[in-house]
Amino acid sequence: MRPNILNPLFAEIETLKGVGPGLAKPLDRLGLKRVKDLLYHFPSGWTYRKAVNMLDVADVGQNIIVTLAIAQHRSGGSARSPLRILGVDGEGNYLTLTFFGRTANWAKKQLPVGATRVISGKLERYGDELQIVHPDHIAEPGHASVGLVEPVYPLSEGLTSNRLHALAGQALERVPELEEWIEPSLLAEHRWPAWSTAVAQVHGKDEEAVRDRLAYDELFANQLAMRLVRAALDKRRGTAVEGDGRLVGQLRLPFALTGAQQRVISEIEGDMAQPRPMLRLLQGDVGSGKTMVALHALLRAVEAGKQGAFLAPTEILARQHYANLQASLAGLPVNVAILTGRDKGRVRESVLMGLADGSIDILVGTHAIFQEAVTYRSLALAIIDEQHRFGVSQRLMLSRKGQGVPHLLVMTATPIPRSLALAAYGEMDTSRLDEMPPGRTPVETRVISEERLPELVDGLARHLSSGQQAFWVCPLVEESERSELAAAEQRAAMLRQRFGDVVALVHGRMKGPEKDAVMEAFAAGKTRLLVATTVIEVGVDVPNASLIVVESADRFGLAQLHQLRGRVGRGAAKSTCILVRAAQVSETARARLALMRETNDGFRIAEEDLKLRGAGEMLGTRQSGDSPFRVATDEQVRRWIGAASDDARLLVDRDGGLDGPRGQAARTALYLFERDAGVATLRGG
Repeated sequence: MRPNILNPLFAEIETLKGVGPGLAKPLDRLGLKRVKDLLYHFPSGWTYRKAVNMLDVADVGQNIIVTLAIAQHRSGGSARSPLRILGVDGEGNYLTLTFFGRTANWAKKQLPVGATRVISGKLERYGDELQIVHPDHIAEPGHASVGLVEPVYPLSEGLTSNRLHALAGQALERVPELEEWIEPSLLAEHRWPAWSTAVAQVHGKDEEAVRDRLAYDELFANQLAMRLVRAALDKRRGTAVEGDGRLVGQLRLPFALTGAQQRVISEIEGDMAQPRPMLRLLQGDVGSGKTMVALHALLRAVEAGKQGAFLAPTEILARQHYANLQASLAGLPVNVAILTGRDKGRVRESVLMGLADGSIDILVGTHAIFQEAVTYRSLALAIIDEQHRFGVSQRLMLSRKGQGVPHLLVMTATPIPRSLALAAYGEMDTSRLDEMPPGRTPVETRVISEERLPELVDGLARHLSSGQQAFWVCPLVEESERSELAAAEQRAAMLRQRFGDVVALVHGRMKGPEKDAVMEAFAAGKTRLLVATTVIEVGVDVPNASLIVVESADRFGLAQLHQLRGRVGRGAAKSTCILVRAAQVSETARARLALMRETNDGFRIAEEDLKLRGAGEMLGTRQSGDSPFRVATDEQVRRWIGAASDDARLLVDRDGGLDGPRGQAARTALYLFERDAGVATLRGG
């Protein structure tokens, strides 16, 4: 249960003075629903003002504060003309205050002739005159002070920075004094203020140490929650799984395992042999052989008389994994089944019965295998492919599917920088496949302008006539008036005019059976050119496809381009990736495409992608540039996640966890940042 001391911060925002339904709407658009949301809605910039007694042309371009005597109102000759109000400073210098549109009548009332007013705004030159257009503050002397430094907040329509600052002030009045949760030596080393001081200061001055302290709090809560989840799972008994090698020994592999594959298989088998449930993240670049590692782990479970589950993020991938497993296990006494959301009626019932009675050894599926109705006789291993499509809560749900807690292996072909891996998978051990199997030919990458599209299509004709296949990737499903991106449907129609029925189209809006039929026809060579959206980004395996064209490549992120490039280079033929850019591109886009040309190293690409796009998009959790953290920026994640991880480990391993003196304060931090699932998991055992 949330500590009572935090209740004022979790009150609805309407409990603040002056916030009714009308103001609540624009606040809601900013995600500001509760008092605490205002505390963590930080200024995005600052307005700095200079107080002057005398107007000076040297101050043009600066925001000034000056006291004026209002001397004259000048209206233009038409209704559209601006209102100009002349004011005089203490030395007799004139300043024109200019108002456009409907503000003119309001300005006349605020600035009557003969009155003295304190004015603030940006000083400009207009011909030979000095002027301020639409002053940002008008006040009677002594009635309201104008700050020399004022925060500028991210806004939505209907809000001003002044209004948000005032609301933040109300929220700060509710801030309690909280016990310190940061390790004392770390707090002293960085000279960070107490939490209550920091949340007050962040709305009053631009200071890096204050923002770092608040970002660290969030990262610490994130890491602590993951540590607690891991500690709770470690206490729950899993099943020690040790195979005898009889099935693995019968595998007929097309080539020898790489050293990296052997190392990772050994790490996984070591984990599975313990009663403590495995929680392991396997990172491997496109084509590094993760599926073969998964197959070995699944067979070890089956050898021990247990079941394994293999989860894929999409139906296309689930069916591809199913087909590959069937082929690899041909002739072995292993029963593999598939279950997706599309499977209904007798087919579904048969699978459910086979899982419950143990006659199915390995289940391949999508999210459908998370459903309550799906029960296993003896699930000992779950493998999740492409983890960034699955959340922590789904990982926890899976842990309740076996009699004990099943061993969990998470695989991703999206290399993840260390800072981001800690932030997203801090409770997991990590393995990395850093060696490519023999036979994977490096993909040559070229970048061309969209102006050379006719030349590209001619080259594509030569490629198809040689008997090979190709992908053509477009970012949108249909043309939008708001976007200049090429649409898959229109591009497919254009290419069919040139190449006829060998052109197929697949996109995310198609229904499952239709999508699968298109992919199967392409994999079987019945069609030669597949026009697609990024539905083919992950895992699709067509060895005869040795060319991929990515249109509007300057609009894609680096990691996504690398994933798309990985669709080719799977056969013996030399493969090429052609990135088609706009005629005019930004320097950032140009640098991104140049890096794609330079390297096939997914881990290097991932680090650059994090710098360019942000954490959220790389994890597939949010829209572009959006972070999985509300407070910590991507740069702060890189700087502080390691320290936060170490601090959380110290608290759990050395300082008594949540039961120690610092642990009580840390429990409050978990609730403050809504990472209390870790507390619930620990309590539930």
